[in-house]
Amino acid sequence: MSLPNGDWNYPTAIKAGPGRIDALPQYCRAAGMTAPLLVTDPGLSKQPMVLRAIEACRAAGLRVACFDGIKGNPTSGNVADGVAVLRDGRHDGVIAFGGGSALDAGKAIALMAHQTGALWDYEDVGSQFERVDVAAMVPVIAVPTTSGTGSEVGRASVITDETAHRKRFIFHPKMLPGLVILDPELTVGLPVHLTAATGMDALSHNLEAYCAPGFHPMASGIALEAMRLISLYLPRAVENGQDLEARYYMLVASAMGATAFQRGLGAMHALAHPLGARYDAHHGLLNAILMPYVLQANREAIEAPLSRLARHLRLPDESSQGVIDWVLDLRRRFGIAHTLAEIDIHADAAAVVSEEAAADPSAASNPVDLGAARYRTLFEDAVHGRMR
Repeated sequence: MSLPNGDWNYPTAIKAGPGRIDALPQYCRAAGMTAPLLVTDPGLSKQPMVLRAIEACRAAGLRVACFDGIKGNPTSGNVADGVAVLRDGRHDGVIAFGGGSALDAGKAIALMAHQTGALWDYEDVGSQFERVDVAAMVPVIAVPTTSGTGSEVGRASVITDETAHRKRFIFHPKMLPGLVILDPELTVGLPVHLTAATGMDALSHNLEAYCAPGFHPMASGIALEAMRLISLYLPRAVENGQDLEARYYMLVASAMGATAFQRGLGAMHALAHPLGARYDAHHGLLNAILMPYVLQANREAIEAPLSRLARHLRLPDESSQGVIDWVLDLRRRFGIAHTLAEIDIHADAAAVVSEEAAADPSAASNPVDLGAARYRTLFEDAVHGRMR
């Protein structure tokens, strides 16, 4: 079937549709790049999609190089290494190409390109972002190959502090990529387990944004429509990875989630961030496992929005329980673990993790002020599989 192309300018310039990656060289030139650095991960760097993108840029006269030293949970060391490559090669822009790790690292490398300060000087704390020398940044074109984080339309990067074993947020409004290419053909090779985990990550962004208590009806509307798309197309993408229509609408829903969470996130992310830093576990998988436990913990405060969501999704049970049952059913269908213990995360670090979760920026917009003690209970419930 023929899928529609989209040329959008919200929240940034977006080129959506099959085959849009073919115009990458002209997009680079339009962004002022003559020597871009393509930032990706080692699993993608030798894949045909990346090799073709590099070849097309070189054929168009661009002096492009590839940096693939990115971990699944990118670290400050990964960013520093990328900045060194960018400076040594006199690169004038970044093509962030891959999943959330490559996108986050690519944006951070572009931010740090010619800064004089250290990475943590620009952590999202107070007004520290004002320390950034905008003239010392380089432009970014973001090319997601997974449908999960939506980092391509975000103004921040989540980077692991290896010394402190925690994730930090690097933020600046100008970190929003100047151009995004949403090409579903780049996602068809994603393995089933990653399709499921990243898709559930997209759901977590939309669901937490939708349930956040702040007033932002535009974000609420975006999240609600994105969850309808996910309900329709994520099962299809998991069942048949070659389903281009499903891949396309999941890419769109992922970008919608990261646009919607301007309203806020919540306890899923507040716990997933310290757990990801401590255990180097996949962020989307963590959110998928934590999701029903967090919904249950917040249930009294989100009964009304969840009931609206259940009606919008046309679930058999139009209540908060109907949404929780839908989430549990999705996880079963996708073979996602029901407990953290199943992915070798146990309660031995509960005291530290709960304190870190309570202090995480995402906790501030959770519908319920849980506090460290309740985060500990929530974490232990997710370890042992207790729904209460």
